[in-house]
Amino acid sequence: MVAPFAVDTDILNWLLEKDDPAVRSATLTRLEGRPASDAEVQEARAAIMQMPPVSAILRKQQPDGHWLKPEQFYTGKYRGTVWQLLVLAELGADGSDPRIRKACSFILDVSLDRTHGGFSAEGGRNGGQPSVVIPCLTGNMVWALLRLGCEDARVKAGIDWITTYQRFDDGDVEAPKGWPYDRYQMCWGRHSCHLGVVKAIKALAEIPQSGRSREVSDCLGRAAEFMLIHHIHKRSHDLGKLSKPGWKKFGFPLMYQTDVLEVLNLLLDLGHRDERMAEAVALVEALRREDGRWLLENSYNKSMGVKVEQLGQPSKWITLNALWALKRWHAAA
Repeated sequence: MVAPFAVDTDILNWLLEKDDPAVRSATLTRLEGRPASDAEVQEARAAIMQMPPVSAILRKQQPDGHWLKPEQFYTGKYRGTVWQLLVLAELGADGSDPRIRKACSFILDVSLDRTHGGFSAEGGRNGGQPSVVIPCLTGNMVWALLRLGCEDARVKAGIDWITTYQRFDDGDVEAPKGWPYDRYQMCWGRHSCHLGVVKAIKALAEIPQSGRSREVSDCLGRAAEFMLIHHIHKRSHDLGKLSKPGWKKFGFPLMYQTDVLEVLNLLLDLGHRDERMAEAVALVEALRREDGRWLLENSYNKSMGVKVEQLGQPSKWITLNALWALKRWHAAA
């Protein structure tokens, strides 16, 4: 019999410290299994809105809901509206707050392609430009809006774009032609960009299983298999080589990028426990320090305008996410 996976008490107490209510809330629900109705969970979630960097981000928001200049919602890396919404969603900000609702409405107004439903890097009063719709941006925005509880009907248009247009090509078929595939070779081409696939998984996995249409479930299945044939970060046609060596450095938040740990957790979210994930699990375990913590090795702090932990130092977020992955992997053994 396999021994149950246990979290070291000292590490658990570290993650539950009240100085970071976002980590505390996620630890209570994920590692301790407490329901959202639990008093301590509710207390931690309420405190998130006053914690830095959430409070700092919201102080910089403009009255109509955007950050920086309105047209810099995507190009203002990483302080524009797209990126601020992603950070707020990652930290568990309260989507019912009027400021966040306004930000969600703003990004839907200026970035969503009103004809096809994807999210565009350029737009304005008439919505996003169809020629600049990007798959990873679309996945990120759909995920953030769902995570923040946005009930705008236009979010479904983003979901439908993913299930209709997202590709999972592995270099063995002709590159697709026509809109939206002609603009960005790096996104499409003969081999679909891993980032677009990962962010599609992230977006669609946020939909409760009971609410997933056949199209959503089918898309999730194809996306997961795409990552599994790559063993997450390997070359599918030569598994002895890394296709994404940078993914071995874990970060939070990851913006349009990803890493082995995020992909591993997404596959576990979908209920996968496939031997093709084992190398990723081994990598996560190998990166644990002797003190039981994981380091933040990838950070956008210098460009974000706010600070989420410290590069090169033990990270509560990475440690939490690593333990969450290992707990579920070993529980299914």
